[in-house]
Amino acid sequence: MSSKTAQSKIRGATEALYVLTKCKNTRFEFIFTNLVPGSSRLFTSVIAVHRAYETSKLYRDLKLRGPLIDNKTLRLLPQEQVYSKINGVWNLSSDQGSLGTFYITNVRLVWHANMNESFNVSIPYLQMKSARIRDSKFGLAFVIESSQASGAYVLGFRIDPSERLHEVCKEIQSLHKVYAACPMFGVQYELDTGPQSVDELTVEPVQDDVLIESGEDQSDAFAAYFADGNKQTDRDPVYSDELGLAIEKLADGFTLRQLWQVVD
Repeated sequence: MSSKTAQSKIRGATEALYVLTKCKNTRFEFIFTNLVPGSSRLFTSVIAVHRAYETSKLYRDLKLRGPLIDNKTLRLLPQEQVYSKINGVWNLSSDQGSLGTFYITNVRLVWHANMNESFNVSIPYLQMKSARIRDSKFGLAFVIESSQASGAYVLGFRIDPSERLHEVCKEIQSLHKVYAACPMFGVQYELDTGPQSVDELTVEPVQDDVLIESGEDQSDAFAAYFADGNKQTDRDPVYSDELGLAIEKLADGFTLRQLWQVVD
């Protein structure tokens, strides 16, 4: 997604928004221009929203082997808080298992191997289908099933002793329910409170300090000029010596000079 100058048959050289997309094996290119000349608000808004979406994927997507750990410390996302750090957690993805550490936050569950920090997984609560304790060939294990959209992974972990295993499972299940009730997507925004009340929008009328001066002759001539607006027939034409042409006969008591002063 980018904005650059494009040649339009209607607008000529103008700024346009280019959106390159891909669906399966087909690629598409969309070009949009703004109806308001010189306004870049459309482009800046779309690009800013897309950037916010791209930089907040860890809130929504399951991530394997990502840059999650820095010097044995979890890289926190904006507004993310670590509730618990559990040591001695075995990942049961292989026959021998891998010893690592759990980070339980308000957004996700992160595990990494103690011997290799790049061997890790970040599981957002948004992608958790279920979290429960089940039997395995290693004994009781904490098993997480991810959603179909995230790959339908089944991840098993073992924590000793069993009492601690049940405590960790209960904590994650509780945080999963809390997150489902009020999810966090990593994009900050402000809600529009809507239109204000009528009383707040009402403005007191202001009396303009304007003084209108008009001559007596002008007002009378002006009124007489428009008084016959509803007359049914025109008056007979007469010759005007002042203008040198035929005009409609004036009403009694008024002269052409008075009417001319109204126009002037």
